[in-house]
Amino acid sequence: MIKIGVAGAAGKMGGRISVLSGEYEGIQLAGVFERKGHKDIGSDIGVLTGSGQSGLELRSGIDEIIGDVDLIIDFTSIESTKENLRVAAEKGRAMVIGTTGFTKDDMKEIGPLAESIPCVMASNMSLGVNLLLKVLREVASVLGDEYDIEIIEAHHRLKKDAPSGTALKIAQVIADAVNRDLEEVAVYERKGMIGARRRKEIGIQTIRAGDIVGEHTVMFGGLGERIEITHKASSRDTFARGALKAALWLAGKPAGLYDMQDVLGLK
Repeated sequence: MIKIGVAGAAGKMGGRISVLSGEYEGIQLAGVFERKGHKDIGSDIGVLTGSGQSGLELRSGIDEIIGDVDLIIDFTSIESTKENLRVAAEKGRAMVIGTTGFTKDDMKEIGPLAESIPCVMASNMSLGVNLLLKVLREVASVLGDEYDIEIIEAHHRLKKDAPSGTALKIAQVIADAVNRDLEEVAVYERKGMIGARRRKEIGIQTIRAGDIVGEHTVMFGGLGERIEITHKASSRDTFARGALKAALWLAGKPAGLYDMQDVLGLK
């Protein structure tokens, strides 16, 4: 039995992880917490999530629950995740990280910490997206430079980072498959008299609207035909379930930084 703690448990993702954890044999929800000063501190997590009285109280910060858990699941914010990772690494607790938007400088800081414990870190926890990455790698390597590549991603109006972590992961996988440096060929915006499209561009375009959970389309445009591959998420539950599967998979694993490709056996 692995005892998990959920960061940001009063939020949309944290709440769904807390609720769905009860469906998994081998997982016990042992701690839930929010940032210090959150209005719901002290409330029953089951009442907050609409799943009924649970007897588990929402605590103030990771320090109040770290002694009760084996692993932390975190889909919060960049700064909160970094702080939670510092504590988890210090206490020797495993971690599943679904937070996105980390910069290269962030990764220089958190990479060594994540590698010091068993840690799964992924921009997207869904089976579908991770299978998509595997397929895209193969498609791009076959099509090569003969097809123009465009990535379109859409999310809800409240998402703070753009492009999405998933779109950037898709772009990197494709760039690697066609031997391109993503920093040199990525195009994030087009406006005005920009001239003809460069042959090796990889376009990454962002849409923010309404309550879109997450949509990603990759377009390979050739002369006389176009291939489009799309993934659409209709519920946050797909990401929550992926995180819980990652938590189960981490049980007994040695220290190291893993991703969902490892969890799902897609490498």
